[in-house]
Amino acid sequence: NAEYMGTTELEDKKPLRIMMVGLHGSGKTTSSGKLARYLAKKREYRPALVACDVYRPAAIDQLELLAKNEGCTFYGDREEKNVVKIGKRGLEEAKNADANLIIFDTAGRLQIDEDLIEEIKDLKNAIQPDEILLVADAALGQEAVNVAKHFHEAVQCTGIILTKLDGDARGGAALSMKSISNVPIKFMGTGEKPDEFDVFHPDRMASRILGMGDVVSLVEKAQETIDEKEAERMAEKMRKADFNLEDFLQQMQQVKKMGSLNSIMGMMPGMNGIEVGDEEEKKMARTEAIILSMTVQERRAPRLLRGSRLKRIANGSGVQVRDVNALLKQFNQMQKNDENDARRKRPKNDESNEISDGGRRFA
Repeated sequence: NAEYMGTTELEDKKPLRIMMVGLHGSGKTTSSGKLARYLAKKREYRPALVACDVYRPAAIDQLELLAKNEGCTFYGDREEKNVVKIGKRGLEEAKNADANLIIFDTAGRLQIDEDLIEEIKDLKNAIQPDEILLVADAALGQEAVNVAKHFHEAVQCTGIILTKLDGDARGGAALSMKSISNVPIKFMGTGEKPDEFDVFHPDRMASRILGMGDVVSLVEKAQETIDEKEAERMAEKMRKADFNLEDFLQQMQQVKKMGSLNSIMGMMPGMNGIEVGDEEEKKMARTEAIILSMTVQERRAPRLLRGSRLKRIANGSGVQVRDVNALLKQFNQMQKNDENDARRKRPKNDESNEISDGGRRFA
């Protein structure tokens, strides 16, 4: 059914005015920055972020930093307490900066109250938004559905951004949210990184909940971040057992671009229930630090790594020499497996040609 699809579009117009609403702690400010980044990248908008939360000074600072990181126009007034005046001035500033996407980050509360609703209504009347997006925390489960219903009754939301779909919250409430609140989910936040944000697809979410993964999203993510020719080159090197630490570093950095390990695992069939925590992320960061502390020559010929070189690398990456040795041992084993695979696949009349060592023997 098309009305449920995550491809539900925002208003197709420029300039586009979006007002973000939601409870305190739902991720409004972070989502404002992510949405600006997403629309700038995917739909070539020029965003401006307007800070309309006059109760939490840290929210203004946070939004300003997000705008700076994403290269967006920013407007905020730390002295003014009238949200309507801030909204109108923000519109003017955005217009002067030639922005064609204006996102208004509003204040939240721990729970819905009359003051919050009145403030949002006043701002809505003043800035006339094309979209009112409710930011809802998926971890709240059924409560998030109730929040959506109440906000929609008050200010007629046009869509929902569902956040925190990366942790224990598996999005079960999400699939009932459209029918109960009568507001479509348009986007979802799947992690803390700026690019862990995407259009919401109910069919893919259903697959995740059932533990079937989300292969389509995984492939799309890979296509966005991994260069096809580079991937083919890497595959050929592995086939020939000519894969070194320089190649390993490049592959690891490509995977990091796809998002957190947890979000990647969540998209893999059969891996949905497996949580990859901070410890695994730290291990990956430590491995990268060790390899980055090597010279290019050492990465390409790890057999050079002995004695003082090992100490230098350990000191440079903040680990012990035994950690460096453990990585080299693990990589050496991977290389032996590659060599064995290459031998098995080699034509019989080519048995006499030995594969070059390529610097993959470790002391």
